[in-house]
Amino acid sequence: MGPSRATPPGGASSKCVPVPPPGARYRGGVAVALNTRVTELADSRVRVEVQVPPDEVEERLQRTARQLGRDLKLPGFRRGKVPAPLVIQRVGRETVLEEAVRETLSSWYSDAIESAGIVPVGDPKVDLDELPPEGQALSFSIEIGVLPKATLGEYLGVEAPRREPEVEPERLDAELEAVRERLARLQTAERPAALGDFVVIDYVGRLPDEQGGEPFAGGEARDQLLELGSGRLIPGFEEALVGASAGDVREVPLTFPPDYPNEQLAGQGASFEVTVKEVKSKELPPLDDDLALDSGFDDLEALRADISESLLAADAASAEAEFRQAALDAVVAGARLELPAELIDARAKEMWERMLHSLSHRGITREGYLRLSGNREEEVLAELRPEAELALRREAVITAVVAAEELSPSDEDVQQALAATAEREDVEPAELLERLRSSGRLEELREELAARQAIDLIADRAAPIEPARARAREQLWTPEKASETPDGAGEPDKAPARLWTPDR
Repeated sequence: MGPSRATPPGGASSKCVPVPPPGARYRGGVAVALNTRVTELADSRVRVEVQVPPDEVEERLQRTARQLGRDLKLPGFRRGKVPAPLVIQRVGRETVLEEAVRETLSSWYSDAIESAGIVPVGDPKVDLDELPPEGQALSFSIEIGVLPKATLGEYLGVEAPRREPEVEPERLDAELEAVRERLARLQTAERPAALGDFVVIDYVGRLPDEQGGEPFAGGEARDQLLELGSGRLIPGFEEALVGASAGDVREVPLTFPPDYPNEQLAGQGASFEVTVKEVKSKELPPLDDDLALDSGFDDLEALRADISESLLAADAASAEAEFRQAALDAVVAGARLELPAELIDARAKEMWERMLHSLSHRGITREGYLRLSGNREEEVLAELRPEAELALRREAVITAVVAAEELSPSDEDVQQALAATAEREDVEPAELLERLRSSGRLEELREELAARQAIDLIADRAAPIEPARARAREQLWTPEKASETPDGAGEPDKAPARLWTPDR
């Protein structure tokens, strides 16, 4: 999720102060020892009252004063050499302290969350007290949703569906076709271009006459090889070249999509003059031993066997991941957990913000996504609620299993987890471990490994059953379900479909 905003009370703290997203743990150093007191509120929310020690406040004040002194010009001092006490005297202690708090509150927030030992969910509300006089602690409070505690049912030995890995003939055929595509050759075609053909083109794009009719930046290319129907260029461009022959010149009027990455062209009309220089057809090699030889195998059967083995290994990994997820969800189904609607809404919002952050790397804005999907933001959040609820339930159950089994990864476990990264960076795992410890990120990694160990434990002790048997159980009707149907109808075909076992 994106950065949240605090809403401190009046005085010097009345300005909005940025705080990190929930889940942030440490700044780039050792966490500060803060005094925290946690008060449980209704609806899985807590208030964390925080006191920053006077020496930490003073250290941040002096550091900020030195930073301000780099740009302060005073007679008798070189630029950047104004002492911190003189900066405080000249600018005013309250002004310098306000700037220090603004720069450091996000770090104190992270340290306070870590010290309180809570797992935050949603946007925090941070209330900052009045700035303290010299020698006194600074106080602020955080109100935020927290992951509620789950009461575990059976979690060792649950039954979960597990399928056998397989290679579907269609997948094997598709991979063989992909090999043919990679080894395909382009041959000059003495005919008009069709979808699936390649054309070699020159083009120049111009803006409309009312905008000067001049070529625009990035709208010109020469000897470009383009596959018709690939969708690489803006809609309508490739389709306009279907039926063109070598030597043809076509004028292609188009409109850039509203979400086009270049904002100056988005939604604008343009005209492209396209010269078709050559039409090429793609010739696929036959599926025979020669194809296998070109791919590095003795014959076609050896190529099939290699592809089949790779597909089987990939499907085995997928089947294992599905089994682990099903085992965890079986534990989730047997656990008791109260999740307030506000908490689910907060997690759905976090997921939406993460999705937007990911889309932004592809040049898609919030408005652009909503326009393309045809949804309002409220509808997107509503669609995310079931996934958000399940994610919260899973996290709460994993946390409860970690506590019940007292899982605590050792330094050896951490080093083993870091082995692949250490090999890539050509360092010893122990060195990476020390880096994490010195930067204050070791505990965060331990928590991730503990969660992984909890899932490993659940999956290792789970009893695999046939997927068909699991599906049949979900449809089982029991006498208890009759009381859950409207008007006590109790008809099997009207009973709600949910997991039932005789010991429930």
